[in-house]
Amino acid sequence: MEILSLIGLGFQVALEPTNLGFCFVGCVLGTLVGVLPGLGPVAALSLLLPLTFKMAPVTGIIMLAGIFYGSMFGGSTTSILVNIPGEAASIITCLDGFQMAKKGRAGVALGISAFGSFIAGTLGVIGLMLFAPVLGRAALSFGPPEFFALTFMGLTLVTYLSQGSATKALIMAVLGLIAGTVGLDPMMGLQRFTYGSYTLMDGLGLVPLAMGMFGIAEVLDNIAFPVNTKITTTKIKGLLPNLKDWKDSIWPIIRGSVLGFFVGILPGPSAAIAAFSSYAVEKRISRHPERFGTGTIEGIAGPESANNSATAGAFIPLLSLGIPSNITMALFMGALMIHGIQPGPQFIGNYPDLFWGIITSMYIGNALLLALNLPLIGMWVRVLKIPYKILFPLIFLFCVIGVYTLNNNTVEISIMLIFGILGFVFRRAGFDAAPFLLALVLGPIMEGSLRQALIMSHGDMIIFLARPISAVLIGLGALFLITPLIPSLKKKREMLSAEEED
Repeated sequence: MEILSLIGLGFQVALEPTNLGFCFVGCVLGTLVGVLPGLGPVAALSLLLPLTFKMAPVTGIIMLAGIFYGSMFGGSTTSILVNIPGEAASIITCLDGFQMAKKGRAGVALGISAFGSFIAGTLGVIGLMLFAPVLGRAALSFGPPEFFALTFMGLTLVTYLSQGSATKALIMAVLGLIAGTVGLDPMMGLQRFTYGSYTLMDGLGLVPLAMGMFGIAEVLDNIAFPVNTKITTTKIKGLLPNLKDWKDSIWPIIRGSVLGFFVGILPGPSAAIAAFSSYAVEKRISRHPERFGTGTIEGIAGPESANNSATAGAFIPLLSLGIPSNITMALFMGALMIHGIQPGPQFIGNYPDLFWGIITSMYIGNALLLALNLPLIGMWVRVLKIPYKILFPLIFLFCVIGVYTLNNNTVEISIMLIFGILGFVFRRAGFDAAPFLLALVLGPIMEGSLRQALIMSHGDMIIFLARPISAVLIGLGALFLITPLIPSLKKKREMLSAEEED
């Protein structure tokens, strides 16, 4: 009965007119972000994060959550109609979605994508509701050694799962840890790498760096290497799947939802990994695997369900442990901390209205997205025709305004531009920016936990191996570091990376 009263509290919070309105705004903006190629959810969240500073915490997080899972809904539209993914998690949808569009079944492809996303999002929210409180209670037994081990494992797993070279991902993670030391020493109060700058005394801000490495770098990348989009000219009709389509899709949707949720809990680009994993599973168990890539509906239903379910799973480690599992969750963590709220084991008990309000708003948001996306597909098609020469100057302008309004500090605009150029260079050199930014967020947590643990043990490092949970997590982290060095696995990783680029 207690959980029913908490769910009732969540709906009471989520259905307040202000929160419901911003949930709607977030869903629309998220869908737009997903529809527009070259503007992913991370760039959009970085861009719009300053807007939440004047809002109530629950209102701001509800809007950002709407943008996050809304982008998963919208990403399938470009994959199906233009053969260009709106964001990384929709890459695999291109294979069968565009082929269905060329056969005149674009409406069915878009329809099953929307319904599958709604079902998966709903199941993901139920999973979040069940698992997050349990994990939060278990996390109360965690001490500094366990939190150090958890952040260590999270960073090594991110480098292991990142796209391309594991060595390059590890280099970016180390650079992120170094960047996280800029500012005042948390225990001694000494300045580190500030070079007399008052701005750097507070550390390198997450928002300017995220806007630079994802927003500005995205603009520079698309200006330097423009993508020619060609929208399918086939008339979009018949958005509702027939009984055969549902028969072929329902089990891929269920399998994708369950797989995506548990993959979403893992550190790394969980939505993209969930979509690729779901496609691989469906192709392996299919009686006709040769049809995949030629326009089979299972190749859309499974991955689109998996990437939406993964968005709910990704909230579990953030809200229960205070550990962001990917760069998107790091931005959510930044939004909470700006409002003076520390996510972690005591978050659910201290802020039940915020926790349950976020969960119920996600369910309402999924229903809104289903109601919005099917009728508005024609409008999204017209949005796709906006020329890049109009779109990207606006993105650049919003980035500058967003960073400046953060603290009215022009130095942070310079930081954003510097890291925007660095982000562009890293992209061209094959370095993934996500491990850098995630290490920047996790670095202070890791450093503080390490030093507290060593104070507890009087400098004895054995404390990390003497405690069972800590020892297991460190062992897993070491395994993720060593595994890419094994020649056979390294060769297989390089082959998979080459196939993904193709």
